[in-house]
Amino acid sequence: MDVPATGAPSGGSDGQAAWNRFERDRTLRALRARWRTASLAAGWRFPSDWGLPEVDAVCAAVIKNGRVAPAEVAETALAGLGRARAAAGAGLAETLADLAALHAVLADPDAVDGFLAPDVDSTPSRLLRVTALAWADVATDQLVNTEVTEPLTGLPTAAYLRTRLSELYRQARRDERPVAEAHTLLVVSMDFSSVAGWPRLTGMILVADALKQVFDGGESVASIGPSVAGALVPKDERLASSGVALRRALNERLSVDAQLRDTGRPQISAVRLPATYDLACDLLGSLARS
Repeated sequence: MDVPATGAPSGGSDGQAAWNRFERDRTLRALRARWRTASLAAGWRFPSDWGLPEVDAVCAAVIKNGRVAPAEVAETALAGLGRARAAAGAGLAETLADLAALHAVLADPDAVDGFLAPDVDSTPSRLLRVTALAWADVATDQLVNTEVTEPLTGLPTAAYLRTRLSELYRQARRDERPVAEAHTLLVVSMDFSSVAGWPRLTGMILVADALKQVFDGGESVASIGPSVAGALVPKDERLASSGVALRRALNERLSVDAQLRDTGRPQISAVRLPATYDLACDLLGSLARS
């Protein structure tokens, strides 16, 4: 992972410090890219939700003075990643496979991308234990104490949306008509696969702001996943114009940040609600990690 300098830094101590920061940032980006490649090759199912600020924290924890040190993986950083994975909906097996991909990258820094063979059983038990316990803490808390509002965006959570859908399906059963006849789910999906760190979170805050501005008349707006949000809206004459207004609001907000401009246009789709409530919950689960 170490790359020899091709020229001497200029500017005395300030120039040396700037050069050291440049080298460290380059090493961090290279580690992050190799880890992501190995994780996807190991079976990470949803590339767009792999990158989280906690991923960058783990990368920073293992880089010391431009060198990758496998033995120095900070337990606090791994615990943070385990909690973040659970909160984002990743399963324990997938989370530990991702950790194994990181361990494989650190153990063989000279391997060519894509030719690593991550193995959970060969990952140090200490790292597995720290990550798994942190993941379990959040997963258990979600079962016991589900928050109504997602703290980052201020949007209601997917749990709230499931409750709202339950009400609609009960009403539809009483009225003897399909839910899809009167309501649809308008979904906004962002591809943050090329965005690292806090700009990703900023993007979802802006998405939430746009949704709340456009759907301010009693529609059920919620956070569905790490890069997905949506609104449960009536199927009426305002649906098409609301979709246009939402796209305009999203483009205006996302265009103010250079990194977010490069992510591409947000995907807005009207998703037909299925015949039963159980199928609707399955739908939300698949949308959360799309």
